[in-house]
Amino acid sequence: MKSFGYVRAGTVEEAAEAFAAHPGARYLAGGTNLVDLMKLGVERPAVLVDVGRLPLDAVEELPDGSLRVGATVRNSDLAAHPLVRDRYPALSQALLAGASGQLRNAATTAGNLLQRTRCPYFQDLSKPCNKREPGSGCGALTGVHRDHAVLGWSEQCIATHPSDMAVALAALDARVELHGEQGSRSLPVAEFHRLPGEHPERDTEIRPGELITSVVLPAATAGLPSAYRKARDRASYAFALASVAAVLRVAEGRVAQVGIAFGALAHRPWRATRAEEALRDGPATPEAFREAVELELAAARPLRDNAYKVPLARNIAVDVLTRLAAPAPA
Repeated sequence: MKSFGYVRAGTVEEAAEAFAAHPGARYLAGGTNLVDLMKLGVERPAVLVDVGRLPLDAVEELPDGSLRVGATVRNSDLAAHPLVRDRYPALSQALLAGASGQLRNAATTAGNLLQRTRCPYFQDLSKPCNKREPGSGCGALTGVHRDHAVLGWSEQCIATHPSDMAVALAALDARVELHGEQGSRSLPVAEFHRLPGEHPERDTEIRPGELITSVVLPAATAGLPSAYRKARDRASYAFALASVAAVLRVAEGRVAQVGIAFGALAHRPWRATRAEEALRDGPATPEAFREAVELELAAARPLRDNAYKVPLARNIAVDVLTRLAAPAPA
């Protein structure tokens, strides 16, 4: 076992300072992904900065009607929160679709966003992986890639992002709030994760030492019909083969507001901006939904063994949108 140092931070500022003072440090909260990667030897931090006890475990309604979710709110608690269930059902559904009950009790909001790919080539030190070791190659490209990306991949990496929660947050126009040595800032969740390009080792736009402090769900999507659907190999405790989160407001039979994001198709939650643009102000019909989703998925570049993901994602998305557009029962 590789030894490592441990620091327990009492404030956000202390956490950022401790991280900056210890090269090779990692933040630790629930540890449901980081500790696994340490056991595999993929992560070898010199120091763990424990942020699990910071006062970031609250869900609070803001004056403008938005909802701020603290970074250390546990996934189980967030999924069950009355305001989340009532106003953002897609988020609650996505959280409950992830992992197991035991893991959801430990996993945190920030940790879920920062979890790393479950690509077996990334997790196996004996295999080449540009994400783990830049320049070593991508073993999945010509190897086993049934579960890998069909959108936005590069020759450097074809891994997918594993989060269910992040897909729902992207569709709901949520933002990530961060704190670092240079102060505080926020980013849309849909722009927080990166496509691989030439640097697949960089998963997100987070700057060195920055700490996620919260996620803000906007008032603009609160209370709108929304849903999350996930296709997987078994009914529980399995990562998505394809998933979709959607929020939809229909007025007089036409699309007044729409947000769509796909999961398990790319290196990040894939915001379906082409489909949204095609649908906006148009008819809210299954035919229109299918045409818009097919327009989005026309950019897909399936590999040898994962072409099934394209029709799977299309069918899920069309069904979810159609159900959201249906009039509420009297």
